[in-house]
Amino acid sequence: MDSIFLLVPIVIVFVAGALKLFFWAVNSGQYDDLETEGRRILFDDEPRANSDRREQPDTSDADTNGSGDSEVGPR
Repeated sequence: MDSIFLLVPIVIVFVAGALKLFFWAVNSGQYDDLETEGRRILFDDEPRANSDRREQPDTSDADTNGSGDSEVGPR
């Protein structure tokens, strides 16, 4: 029974905080347009510049001396 006297005020504080956050979100326009964001992810806004050309693999980390060794540093 003593725990109820502790838990009820804690629950009231949490509910008051949740209501305050909810009303802040409504007043600041968070729920004005729910459908645009859901549809925007489905469509490309801009066409890709190099969409018809295949991307070449990055060879900047490849061995440049032609020996086939992938060691880094002096021998």
